[in-house]
Order: sequence, then structure tokens, then C-alpha cells
Amino acid sequence: MSDTGPNAGGPNNGSWQGDTWRSAGTPPRAHAFDPYAQPDLFRGVLMRRVVAFLIDLIVLSIPIVLAVIFIAVFGVVTLGLGWALFWLISPATVIWPVVYYGMSLGGPHSATVGMRMMDLQMRTFSGTPGYFVLGAAHAVLFWASVSLLTPLVLVVGLLNGRRQLLHDLVLGTVVVNNSVVRAAYAQPPGRAY
Repeated sequence: MSDTGPNAGGPNNGSWQGDTWRSAGTPPRAHAFDPYAQPDLFRGVLMRRVVAFLIDLIVLSIPIVLAVIFIAVFGVVTLGLGWALFWLISPATVIWPVVYYGMSLGGPHSATVGMRMMDLQMRTFSGTPGYFVLGAAHAVLFWASVSLLTPLVLVVGLLNGRRQLLHDLVLGTVVVNNSVVRAAYAQPPGRAY
């Protein structure tokens, strides 16, 4: 029979506390961004996210529109043979946004062009910046949730203090004010990461 009470495993083996397992009795790491202790991190984030999304839609549509124009002109020049390239537009409208979000959210700014214009950035719950796969998954889950739950996706952001949308909750990400993060987590002089 095993003991499941506090400190059941001894000091080095971990312990049961309540209904969660804790290694050596240490509490789980708290979220890096607390909406009650740091309300400035989340002030106005939801509305600026909507504007950033609209800016990103424009950024995403420009290469697609240019490709359609190029193929149309190329088709005229080649007497209709170039129009056979129009089949590339459908896969490009799926691949391009996934690459865009993966590269920008996984890049050094942890933000898309629209998010940078709105002074926002995406971080994980622990405060670390994003990476390519996280950014790509963020885009895929966002588009899936928007296509299924529009406009209820924004309601989720109104019901929690971190202003997270459904895909943020699933992926463990949070969008915060960039200027507040830079001020609060400024690097000491002489340190470069």
C-alpha cells in the first residue's frame, strides 16, 4: 500500500499535494504575465489585436494579388498557356499565411507586421518568445477557430484577464503590450542574447 499524503515520496522523490504531483514539493511555475499584478501588459490588447489582424490581412493579400496579376498578364503574353498556372494560387493562399505567421511570430520580434505596428508581441506563458512551429500552429488554430466559431472567438478574449483567444489558451501563448514588456524585462547593460 502506498502513501498518497503530503510528502509521500520523501524529500527527493516528490510528493502528492492535493490532486497534483509536485517534484520535491516545489510549487508549479506561475505564469510570467499576471493580469492582476501587471494590468498594463493587457490594457487595450484585444482591440489592437483586431486592428493588427486587419493589417496582416493586407500584408498577406499583396503577394497573392500580385501573383494573380502576373499570371493573368503571363497568360495573355503566352496566348493562354500561362493561365494554367492559376492552380498555384489556391495552395499559395494556404501555405503563404502559415509561413508568414511562423516566420514572424517565431522571429526576433515575436510579432507579425500588424502586431509590431500595434505594439504587441506574442509570448508563451513562461515568458519566452515564440518559435516557427508555434507561430505556424498559432495561425492554423486561429483560422480553424475563426471558421468554426466566428464571432464567438472574441468573446473568449473578453472573459479572461489575459485577453487570450481560444487558440492562445490551447497553445499556451499570450499577446502582451510590447512597450510594457521591454520596460519591465529590460536587459542589463552589456548583455546581448
